[in-house]
Amino acid sequence: MQYKSLTKKIILLFAAVSLNAGATIFITPKAPSIDAKAYIIIDHNSGVVIAANEKNAKRAPASLTKLMTAYVVFQLIDDGRVSLKDDVKISEKAWKTGGSKSFIEVGKTVKLETLLKAMIIQSGNDAAVALSEHIAGTEGTFATYMNEYAKQLEMFNSNFENASGLPNEKQLSTAADMAKLASATIRDFPQFYTWYSQKEFIYNDIKQHNRNKLLWSDHTVDGMKTGYTRKAGYNLVASAKRVDDMRLISVVLGSTGVQARNSQTQILLDYGFRFFETKKINKISQKVPISGSTKQAIKVGFNSPKAITLPRGKYRLSKQVIELNDNLQAPISTGNSIGNFVVKFEGKDLARLPIIALEDAPESGFFSRMLNKIGL
Repeated sequence: MQYKSLTKKIILLFAAVSLNAGATIFITPKAPSIDAKAYIIIDHNSGVVIAANEKNAKRAPASLTKLMTAYVVFQLIDDGRVSLKDDVKISEKAWKTGGSKSFIEVGKTVKLETLLKAMIIQSGNDAAVALSEHIAGTEGTFATYMNEYAKQLEMFNSNFENASGLPNEKQLSTAADMAKLASATIRDFPQFYTWYSQKEFIYNDIKQHNRNKLLWSDHTVDGMKTGYTRKAGYNLVASAKRVDDMRLISVVLGSTGVQARNSQTQILLDYGFRFFETKKINKISQKVPISGSTKQAIKVGFNSPKAITLPRGKYRLSKQVIELNDNLQAPISTGNSIGNFVVKFEGKDLARLPIIALEDAPESGFFSRMLNKIGL
């Protein structure tokens, strides 16, 4: 009769910790209300949205645009198409670009690395235009690169028309899309992300400071970017890493002032870290039985470690189970879908992660399969 149990969908891995009745109380407050047009806070490792308001509302990104400009340049450096050592000739257009300046001079050449740092740390519009022209010939052509990479990152509510973020009615993005872009930058280019934490930039003997003031007031914040135009209001994307390497990304759009966007971001980060936690799941120790196989059970799990974000303290008291796919039977090959790793608390699913076979489960012979069917 043992093979009949193989059709059971749910395999219990870990049961909840037993506590005295009433000993544990969970309070997860509602997300804080802040005076901004839109916001979102996500966990970088799991991608879980902890809190949001109007996250898909299209708004002018202002200098947050430079996050995408930098991402494109990072990609092309990684591809070997440009180099940090490239000499970039400064055009008259780049030199004349208004707004925040790095004070580059027309006709001179500047190293690409210097221009990148100027754009990232000090938010130089002239540096952004110079980079775009060096890579694509014109800023308009460079915007095509920006939009193609935006599609790859599934930033489906964004459109870019220039590299600097200066006002353009067609240039729009969302809090959710900016969070995706920030997370992709941290994940794909950690070697360049460190520049977002630098507090000052010096060029032509002129010292300018990073506009992200949280770098001074919160030592756990290590990037990313501010933005402002009259239409956009005050924008800020920030990332912080605290206990157990948990990293959160906050995006505030359309705030009312510099101090307001800083305090609102701090409120969101504190809320996320205080009331939520992220757990990394590296592997599943228990094997899964497969009906009709020469193997009694096989290893299952993930291609790479996974992360889940949930209210703080609930993982310790949760049940973790494997829910197998319907009619799961041999033959099964490595990489095939097996089902889901599910974290449950008080009967509700807190997280679901797809799992795969980590080894083959060959089909057994005809006689063995017949014995299985009759339960011998």
